[in-house]
Amino acid sequence: MSDSASKPRPQFRNLSVAQILSYHLPLAGKSSILHRVSGALLFLSLPLVIVPLFAASITSPESYAAMRDWVSHPLCKLVLLVLIWGYLHHFCAGIRYLVLDLHIGMDKVSAQKSAGVVFGVSLALTVVFGLKLFGVW
Repeated sequence: MSDSASKPRPQFRNLSVAQILSYHLPLAGKSSILHRVSGALLFLSLPLVIVPLFAASITSPESYAAMRDWVSHPLCKLVLLVLIWGYLHHFCAGIRYLVLDLHIGMDKVSAQKSAGVVFGVSLALTVVFGLKLFGVW
């Protein structure tokens, strides 16, 4: 009889929510998940937010003024800030994945550093565009 037949089969148990929440992904894993989330956010917001705002802005001067008044509301600005973050993170992480496709930075340390750069650059650019959006300058 072979050795593989005598080994006990692995047991898979149900995970609780606390166990899932206590699991810590490396920075590269978080970057990967947020890349997918930001892509889905942008895809779903295209017909719901972006296209209607663009259509309202080019229809007439009156509709542009109405859209500008609507966009000046702080809640709408927060929604736009989330979309700005989604675009910037997706863009920066996409560049990271293009570099990884060239087999540059494939080792663990380099992958962690590039994921950190993605977070740093996308958040810094989001702050810059957010300050512009909220009228700081």
